[in-house]
Amino acid sequence: MKAVVRDTYGSPDVIEFRDMPKPEPGDDDVLIRVHTASVNPYDWHYLTGTPYMLRLMAGVRRPRVPVLGADVAGVVEAVGSQVGGFAPGDRVFGIARGSFAEWTLTRPQSIAAIPDGVGFDVAAALPIAGLTALQAVRDHAAVESGQSVLVIGAGGGVGMYAVQLAVARGAAVTGVCSTRNVEVVKSLGAERVIDYTGEDFAAVGQKWDVIVDAVGDRSFTDVHRSLTPEGVYVMLSGPKSGKLIGPLRRTLARRARFLFSSQRFANFIAATSPDDLAELGALAESGRVRSVIDTRHPLADTASAIRKIGTGHARAKTVVDVIEG
Repeated sequence: MKAVVRDTYGSPDVIEFRDMPKPEPGDDDVLIRVHTASVNPYDWHYLTGTPYMLRLMAGVRRPRVPVLGADVAGVVEAVGSQVGGFAPGDRVFGIARGSFAEWTLTRPQSIAAIPDGVGFDVAAALPIAGLTALQAVRDHAAVESGQSVLVIGAGGGVGMYAVQLAVARGAAVTGVCSTRNVEVVKSLGAERVIDYTGEDFAAVGQKWDVIVDAVGDRSFTDVHRSLTPEGVYVMLSGPKSGKLIGPLRRTLARRARFLFSSQRFANFIAATSPDDLAELGALAESGRVRSVIDTRHPLADTASAIRKIGTGHARAKTVVDVIEG
């Protein structure tokens, strides 16, 4: 099969598009014929091996899994003898290590059925970004109808889903994004959009019940004074300058500051949940959540897609069409 491979950590220059053995499913595996995959900051981190602490899981000297990619949508081709609930021909989406390839393996706990009427591209864009946004809004912020929610980084993949999920729960949402994303964020249901190139959310004089921050570069003071006294701040990302531990230092410092506040701090790594994937699929089928796809790339050009993500200014979602057309 054709696959997007790297044998060492580095920039997109180390990526090769080459033949690899087609994977064979074990007893607990699902073999998926990939139709579409999508690109996330996750892929940049696993390509570069940064922050370095990631290598404890991915391989210290070199990557344990040579094929890149995680988000996937496709058709089940085969299942292992211990797998129930899925059969060849089923349309599925979820997370699979090595999804930038014509075939990939995953476990049944990492996928869900694609609802009728939802395309492979829409489904492929959902898993990592959608799960992160869903668990932030529903679980860690516990957004309720009538609350006010500020989404920082509303023009990115996670941010656009967070806006929609908060709106779906009845919140009044304000999005913070760049000029080019203002109209699309409005179209997702945000009541107000702050263009950070000309306006500072911390200076507008409003306080929000919840802040979902997909950027993480603002000071504690800015965040603290923008929350209601019992507000919740959910930090999903942070500055990428620290090569050793990445945004962890900022996260720990922020957590310590909130210990002395009536406001609440939350930070987490999204969990892969088939129930949550199914919930996202149902929301997509109903039209309450849509995947905003900015650019598409053929599988052979995945390196360009990952390079774009690495700039830190990617818009909405970028997908990789493994089966085109």
